[in-house]
Amino acid sequence: MKYLIVGLGNIGAEYAFTRHNIGFMVADALCHNLEGKFVTGRLAQHALLKYRSKPLVVIKPSTFMNLSGKAVQYWLRHEDIPVENMLVLVDDIALPTGQLRMKKKGGDAGHNGLNDIIQTLGTNEFARLRFGIGDDFPKGRQVDYVLGEWSRQESDIILPKIDIAVDMIKSFVAIGIERTMTAFNNK
Repeated sequence: MKYLIVGLGNIGAEYAFTRHNIGFMVADALCHNLEGKFVTGRLAQHALLKYRSKPLVVIKPSTFMNLSGKAVQYWLRHEDIPVENMLVLVDDIALPTGQLRMKKKGGDAGHNGLNDIIQTLGTNEFARLRFGIGDDFPKGRQVDYVLGEWSRQESDIILPKIDIAVDMIKSFVAIGIERTMTAFNNK
């Protein structure tokens, strides 16, 4: 059974180390951990990996965040992967910086990338790994905050959490979402 791991972010060097691109950062770390390599494909950079003999298709959509659903839909169909075998890696301002939370389903929580995936697929019943980026911004400055680069202090917090996020993805593939949530959420 194949798995689709979707790292959300925006393409381009100007976005590389921004809070909104934590999904790309985690996808890159997973690819490095499993000794894979991203190549440019239709609507996304993708890597074909294996973990415990299970094939993983990891994508970083090249459609920009707000149109992520198109890439997700294409890769689900192209690789014939059921939506229940998909995990979306997403930044979340509702969680403190570095907090990780896996969920089986849910709304978009105001996240344009998640919203587009939900609208395109017609369902919100897919797993997501929410990576907290905090909400330390003045009223009306959310866009500047999420598109801003990590501070040195934030980097010290998030870098070890990226490794934990990789472990959570591997756990999702190996033992399923329920046991992964039990093992990692609220830790």
